Amino acid sequence: MNSAARRIGRTLALVLPVVLVLSGTLAVTRVPWATTASTDSQMLTASSGRASTKAGPRTPEDALRKRLLVELQQKDPGVALTHLQEATTKRPSLARFCVPIARALGRAAVAKYGAAHRAQAYSRPVCDTSFASGVADVDVP
Repeated sequence: MNSAARRIGRTLALVLPVVLVLSGTLAVTRVPWATTASTDSQMLTASSGRASTKAGPRTPEDALRKRLLVELQQKDPGVALTHLQEATTKRPSLARFCVPIARALGRAAVAKYGAAHRAQAYSRPVCDTSFASGVADVDVP
């Protein structure tokens, strides 16, 4: 009985680190922000003459905010709020930025739709009531 337990312990001691390393490596290669071959084709060279003086978003939360604000303008705030919820669920590190992004979406909704009551109709329980707070921020004189 003791030798069987020792054999199982040795097997686990050899197999477990290999499994952990392989699963960690596979997890890192499957993250959405990993580089792909398509990003290589989007890089500009200095000789292309198309370099811009305007810098794009530097952080993931800035990129998300910019993308959602564009989406709000093209579609509606409900779609942007749904995608905010999906993004924070998929990448929990973005959850701490959910409140300011939702508030920005609320202010943008008021700017697009005018009256706060019309923008408020798109409110969802994303990041508590941050979208509604953003709508109310604009409505205050």
